[in-house]
Amino acid sequence: MERKFMKKNNLGALLLICSIALSTLTACAQDHKKNQTRLTMINDALKNTVLLNNQNNIIPLTALDKKQIASVNLGYANQSTVDSLLNKYAKVTPFDAGKYSSQATLDELEDDLKYYNTIVVTLTDQQTGNGRFINFINILAKNKQVIINLFGNGKSLAAFDMISAPIVWTDLTDIEAAAIVPQIIFGGMPATKTLTRAYSGKYTSGSGFITQSTRLMYTVPEDAGVNSDDLAEIDRITAEAINAKAAPGMVVLVAKDGKVIFNKAYGSHTYDGAMPDKLTDIFDLASVTKVTATTPTVMRLFEQNKLNLDTNIGAYIPKARITPMNNIQVREVMLHQAGFIPYIPFQDAIKPADHSSDTSAAFPTKVADGYYLRKDYFKDVMWPKMLNSPIKTRGKYVYSDISMYVMKDIVERLSGEPLNQYVQENFYQPLGMQTAGFLPRNRFSRDQIVPTENDTYFRKTLLVGYVHDQGAAMVGGVSGHAGLFASANDVAIIYQMLLNKGSYGGEVYFKPQTVEMFTSRQSNVSRRGLGFDRWDPDLTKKYPSATASPQTFGHTGYTGTCVWVDPSRGLVYVFLSNRVNPTVSEQLSKLSIRGRIQDVINKAIDLGKTSK
Repeated sequence: MERKFMKKNNLGALLLICSIALSTLTACAQDHKKNQTRLTMINDALKNTVLLNNQNNIIPLTALDKKQIASVNLGYANQSTVDSLLNKYAKVTPFDAGKYSSQATLDELEDDLKYYNTIVVTLTDQQTGNGRFINFINILAKNKQVIINLFGNGKSLAAFDMISAPIVWTDLTDIEAAAIVPQIIFGGMPATKTLTRAYSGKYTSGSGFITQSTRLMYTVPEDAGVNSDDLAEIDRITAEAINAKAAPGMVVLVAKDGKVIFNKAYGSHTYDGAMPDKLTDIFDLASVTKVTATTPTVMRLFEQNKLNLDTNIGAYIPKARITPMNNIQVREVMLHQAGFIPYIPFQDAIKPADHSSDTSAAFPTKVADGYYLRKDYFKDVMWPKMLNSPIKTRGKYVYSDISMYVMKDIVERLSGEPLNQYVQENFYQPLGMQTAGFLPRNRFSRDQIVPTENDTYFRKTLLVGYVHDQGAAMVGGVSGHAGLFASANDVAIIYQMLLNKGSYGGEVYFKPQTVEMFTSRQSNVSRRGLGFDRWDPDLTKKYPSATASPQTFGHTGYTGTCVWVDPSRGLVYVFLSNRVNPTVSEQLSKLSIRGRIQDVINKAIDLGKTSK
């Protein structure tokens, strides 16, 4: 059953390059015939992969928020692909045992792994003859959850007759196999095969466990019935956007039927081209925060019967009881029908005495590098302005950021936790979202965060990792309407969960009826759901795109972002950019870049349906 590399074959070399690229930084140019061949190779590899010792249902991994995962390479040549795919599902720290060649240094490796509770060990049949390695694995398995990736001849399985740790074995050693094994571990791909013959006293014919897909799969468009050539127009539209200075760079991700079939980075962090965009880059999501942080929290509290949509604001916010907000219902706030004014330019009211270039007890709120706001500025100035702002359009649809300032206050009161902490604990960490969160500069290097505007008016600095929205910045970077940062892959994960009606990775986050209620149209006067934006029935607006279905829900962000879910097509579409760099550009909207890309995707999916 062994398959050899096609080293002298040009097609094989190209497939190898594309496979590496798809699993690491950027996707290869789409090519239908080549991807058909790749799909055959992927399916071949999947047929030759067997999951053993899974009687305790360790695989697919669950409870990711409770796991500290390390990946140990004991000598597999394609480990970079293994580690790249593992890291699409959770933070997995790599260790190369080549640096620990002696027994003394293997002991050092064991010591380095002391803070990890889940160890993925990868080796080939050539390493199974090394008694030190087998002993090392046995020692690890005594007090840690070990998962073994074994590539090569099945005779090597006998070396693990005495171990109960799960084994993902394939007789292949190539790139395609390297990309499949990690996906089986996390549930991106199912384990479907059993051993066809006996390889040892323990691993006999028929041995093996069957699993289901529970998370996103990373594959080629053809795997979801889409012709790669029909997506080629995305490359041209993004090139047009960059040339027109709509944004210096962008990342596009397409998932269909739970399969990521397109994920590509374009352009650079800035127009000087010094730092190309990467798939792992972190963007300021702007108003996508509303539906990726605040609204899921509202949904959870609603399910727990802690939040009633038909209760008035004053019942939850004491200071609102003597203001015009008092009698407004939460439902009206979530629909943007509360009558709030759209926006308050808080930054215009700042006086020199309100801020400092250095932090101190008197100036604790960090707005940007070298800019700190005085203590209680939000409580003393901003919050009273919002609470007492005039209610002029109640019952009409007027989009307002104030709505999510209000909802943040309500959900924090009901949950007893700050919004940023609540979403990390309840959604992002369990889902395996590694970059998503507020205040990214506390967790990531500047180089991984795409810079937004060179703010010459308010903060007088280039904003890197500090929220672009001025109001959100003035409350310390954590707000209900803006402040969330994430990579495209992380955004796709949480919206795939919503497309799945609340389930992902074998865990239930929401009841299906809750997702359906919040994402469907809930207003008689607008297109909106509860928190979520939706397809506009006024077809002249072509919103969010000319071909979007009436089921489509999601949101856009001021910085040049959007996420749209179309249940009728099984689609999650993510577009992230920094159109505000170095200053705000209107070209992204004028050229309808986001909508046109969505149309390309929709048409490709629809053509795939008709060609079956």
